[in-house]
Amino acid sequence: MSRMPSPAAAAPVRRSRPAGVKAVMAVQASAGPGNTTERIVAAITTAIVERRLMPGTKLAEQKIADIFKVSRTLVRQALNQLSRDKLVTLEPARGAFVAQPSVEEARQVFEVRQMLESAMVKRLAASITPAQVAELREHLRAEQAAVHRTDVPGRTHLLADFHVVLARMLDNEVLAEMLRDLVSRSSLISLMYQSSLSAEQSQAEHVAIVDALERRDARAATRLLMDHLQSVERNLRLNPRVADLADVLRPIETE
Repeated sequence: MSRMPSPAAAAPVRRSRPAGVKAVMAVQASAGPGNTTERIVAAITTAIVERRLMPGTKLAEQKIADIFKVSRTLVRQALNQLSRDKLVTLEPARGAFVAQPSVEEARQVFEVRQMLESAMVKRLAASITPAQVAELREHLRAEQAAVHRTDVPGRTHLLADFHVVLARMLDNEVLAEMLRDLVSRSSLISLMYQSSLSAEQSQAEHVAIVDALERRDARAATRLLMDHLQSVERNLRLNPRVADLADVLRPIETE
């Protein structure tokens, strides 16, 4: 007569993984279908957008290869693609690092976003459907819920993705891809220059934009979107105070 295994034998004890490894594996699992290179690119991009990978972080090829259980050749392909997207910097003899955008690059990114998104919203206001408005309202509810529960990665991703959702509604995948890249670079810029814009303010501005789109008020939607992007840019410290050497190096006077 066979004996039933004991609970302990049936359920072997598993060692818990470190929190950082769990986070990376969660992103890996949510990266969706596609080849391995695309999954690695998606995982790193998502981690940047959700502010879990900081500018200047070293991206060690072997560690990434171990996480995805692939060769370093595939990891190198992914890092090369991210480098072309300006999200990663490749340095000879040092390796790959999350990019650290310059002040001038930051200004240029927001300038391009204003040009693209103002035209995008103007066109969308003329063609938006009730179903698309409903989709945007659902996205706004998800944003608000993430903001209220202080889900920083979740709200950061949703607030950024709002702009890509708008682009997709024009059925222009080229535009959506361009905007996705620009939004990812904007996330890096916000990390670098310490945006003080609150998530609550950003979410409220998104609501106002959707309200104008629902009214098919192209002028108001365009103005609100431009105000929103300019508000984000204003809250970046793109004009750091340059110290005066005479003040910095002047000997301290003692009484």
